[in-house]
Amino acid sequence: MLEFDIKIGTRDLYDYMLRHNYSSAGGIMGTSVGALLFIAGVAKGTWMFIIWGIILLLYLPVALFIKSAGQATGNPAFKKPLHYVFDDEGMEISQGEAVTKAEWKNMVKAVSTGRSIILYTSRINATIFPKAQLKDNTAALIEFISTHMPADKVKIRG
Repeated sequence: MLEFDIKIGTRDLYDYMLRHNYSSAGGIMGTSVGALLFIAGVAKGTWMFIIWGIILLLYLPVALFIKSAGQATGNPAFKKPLHYVFDDEGMEISQGEAVTKAEWKNMVKAVSTGRSIILYTSRINATIFPKAQLKDNTAALIEFISTHMPADKVKIRG
């Protein structure tokens, strides 16, 4: 059994949103179009292409930061730490009187960023574990995830 508390902040949500959006088709396409417009504008000396390219390249990160800041400050679930308990059955999340369980067989995937370990409980919902808050529990969490989920669903870099 593994047990710890995590409090999610703006930077943690932003890291998750960047990873989630830039690994999706829409994020990749938006960035590609922005980069192509910028490169074409520089190559042809067309300021309008350069400006549109910069707008497309900057829009998503800025919009995601604003959204993550709003969620971190406005969502009551992020006001207090969440308590996590991992066992052979799955993951239990509690905060105050509210308790939720997620079984290992229902976990969609596990990924990591330089800042966090992200455990997807559905295609769009995830639990974020900032490495800075995990401290000594980081290796134990990675091992728990790796031993309870199929290898093709785990994309975690230590």
